[in-house]
Amino acid sequence: MSTSLEHKRHTLAHLLAAATLGTYPHAHLTLGPAIDDGFYYDIDFGAGEKPNDEALKKIEKQMRKLLPSWKEFTHEVVTAHEAKSRFPGNVYKHELIDEIAARGETITLYTCGNFTDLCRGGHAEHPNKEISDDSFVLDRVAGAYWRGDEKKPALTRIYGLAFDTKAELDSYIEMQKEAEKRDHRKLGKELELFTFDEEIGKGLPLWLPKGTIIKEELENWAKETERAWGYQRVTTPIITKENLFYTSGHLPLYKDSMYAPISIEEENYYIKPMNCPFHHKLFSALPHSYKELPMRLAEYGWCHRYEDSGSLFGLMRVRGMQMNDAHIYVTPEQAVEEFVQVIKLHEYYYKILGIQKYEMELALRDPNKMDKYHGEESDWKLAEEMTIKAMEISGVPFKIAHEGAAFYGPKMDFQIFSATGRSFTASTNQLDLYMGKRFGLEYTDKDGSRKTPYIIHRAPLGTHERFIGFLIEHYAGAFPLWLSPVQVQILPVSEKYNDYGMKVLKTLRDAGLRAEIDDANESLGKKIRNAKTSKVPYIFVVGEKEETSGTVGVETRAGSEGAIPLEQIVVRLTEEYRNRK
Repeated sequence: MSTSLEHKRHTLAHLLAAATLGTYPHAHLTLGPAIDDGFYYDIDFGAGEKPNDEALKKIEKQMRKLLPSWKEFTHEVVTAHEAKSRFPGNVYKHELIDEIAARGETITLYTCGNFTDLCRGGHAEHPNKEISDDSFVLDRVAGAYWRGDEKKPALTRIYGLAFDTKAELDSYIEMQKEAEKRDHRKLGKELELFTFDEEIGKGLPLWLPKGTIIKEELENWAKETERAWGYQRVTTPIITKENLFYTSGHLPLYKDSMYAPISIEEENYYIKPMNCPFHHKLFSALPHSYKELPMRLAEYGWCHRYEDSGSLFGLMRVRGMQMNDAHIYVTPEQAVEEFVQVIKLHEYYYKILGIQKYEMELALRDPNKMDKYHGEESDWKLAEEMTIKAMEISGVPFKIAHEGAAFYGPKMDFQIFSATGRSFTASTNQLDLYMGKRFGLEYTDKDGSRKTPYIIHRAPLGTHERFIGFLIEHYAGAFPLWLSPVQVQILPVSEKYNDYGMKVLKTLRDAGLRAEIDDANESLGKKIRNAKTSKVPYIFVVGEKEETSGTVGVETRAGSEGAIPLEQIVVRLTEEYRNRK
């Protein structure tokens, strides 16, 4: 978002807080930032009354009433003691004030209208002139935890939407309505793709038979593609001794995202949160020459990460995941070109899937948190330069963020956009000059010397869970033939033609197509409605005319194609399936 829009949204978070306090004076404010589509504020209403969806309208009305009096922001620098005195009894503000003071930073209070808040700045200079009262709306109420920690107090989060103009806001709201129809959680249940069960655990998806078909189709496609692109498949265990993660440096830095260790024979073992250390061990298991590089090791490995329960979201954020992962071991001279090929592989997948809009984002080190990164400065700079060069060569649009790098190197994310315009982080890719040294990896170079390979981490399809969640929403559940759990639904017009329907079913299944027959004693109209609700790509209607002529009445998502000879349509569908059209 532009700086101007970010400042407007931040200002509206303040305005929301002021309007809320006017209605709920017992509430304690915590934090209220600008976000990608607007703003929010987390508030502790205590044991008192909390706003519901209906109350949002009153708060929103109060925001519009206050806006004309919000002429400009002023600020003052205060001591920690003075700051706390302005928020009596607010343990959240006091905690923030103590943290700011401990870092030795300046404590500032910003005031607009009659409202003052603890803030670092970044507002619309003249809110009543810069913000149109029809360019924002309060969206919803949700639950949250203080600092995102489920062990800390539960709060109420009020979300708002905000854009530069009413037209942009209206367009976004329409897009959101469409997105709600495509919500992967809703469609996943309706189409019987996946489920969750509290007895099994939060964030651990169970794939139903139809969802498993989609998952396996993607996996088979990736394996077939990677084989053609020179990858070798490997398999690694799901648990390991903890020392592996001390070698990699993930412990203790990554510990909060790992499941608690398991004690086995008086040694600690961890469930695998990522595949890379295992692949490095595989590389080190045998001697290697420069002639073998690039060496591309790929695995659909199971990983489990302890994601905060408040962040779990259907398939988009889970704790158990199966990852389209690979690690490529290269010489320094091969690194840039190999990274370009990784980008091209992403483009190949996206073209087949009909994903037309995508971009890359390179996350560099946060200059304010340099102590969180490992490795030599020269390696960091070289990795950044080589990654940027590969991205430039690829021609794919990209942007750079000065935060978000992994602790051992910069990382590049692919952002893909669904048919509704929503963006998703599909995969993370990295050029790593650090781990090879940590694991003592070597290959014999042309001159006989021993050298450390550079490593490319890549996962073009990300995790099955997140990527299928994206595809459900992108296709609105109407998958292309090759991904559809049921490719053809056969509908006899009456029970009298069930035998012919069964013959058609056998022909389709013998050709390797996924077909089902609805031989229930229901009207044809109801059968057609049921098939369309299930989003089946092809419907074959069979009756007396079709049985006599050896044809099927073909209905597609685009409409009726009339009677087509059975052999002819089978050839067409098998070709469409084989070529993933």
